[in-house]
Amino acid sequence: MSDAQERAWEELAPHYVVDVERDDAVTSIRPGTVLDAAAAFGRTAPLVVEIGSGQGHAIVHAAAAAPDTDFLAVEVFRAGLARTMLDADRAGVTNLRLVEANAPEVLEHLLPEASVEEIWIFFPDPWHKSKHNKRRLIAPAFPPLAARALRGGGTLRLATDWEDYALQMRAVMADAADFAPAGPGSADDWAPRFEGRVMTAFERKGLAKGREIRDLTYRRAPRS
Repeated sequence: MSDAQERAWEELAPHYVVDVERDDAVTSIRPGTVLDAAAAFGRTAPLVVEIGSGQGHAIVHAAAAAPDTDFLAVEVFRAGLARTMLDADRAGVTNLRLVEANAPEVLEHLLPEASVEEIWIFFPDPWHKSKHNKRRLIAPAFPPLAARALRGGGTLRLATDWEDYALQMRAVMADAADFAPAGPGSADDWAPRFEGRVMTAFERKGLAKGREIRDLTYRRAPRS
């Protein structure tokens, strides 16, 4: 991390970063560790979780624009979390918390069941080499984890600039019993661009390389 990011971690992490119990790995979460959102945010409000928040451009902008909603950024790279805190502090954002952890473990252990209003996954690592495709987050094991965390009627928002990953996402979600495409059109349609996703440098880079941005939006089935 840069000197500024190191200082941000030392000075801002006590406010922004959720302290969790670890398992074996540095970014793991010990089973049984559960987020108390009311304690973390000091209030009860709808919770939006962004997985793979990167440097935080999207979630800081969203938190500033929606002060009545709480936001949780999930990221494994500490430098990105430090940048997120710097920008959030400059913007005076108070409804944002961060967790340094692996996404599947956050969904499986940290988030209470049916506690999340929306899950966002924007431009996840495409692992574009075929021998690495198995590392992609949106795979058959993912929908049950997302369904566990989302409330009934909650929303899952995905976006990618890699066509083959977009097709994989759509195929995986088509087989997910707890989800259905949200909005107009059929299961084979792409969703409209999510207006709440600010245009980031990462997205501009993909567009500059001629990649098409594809959004997918799904609604979690009602809970019985």
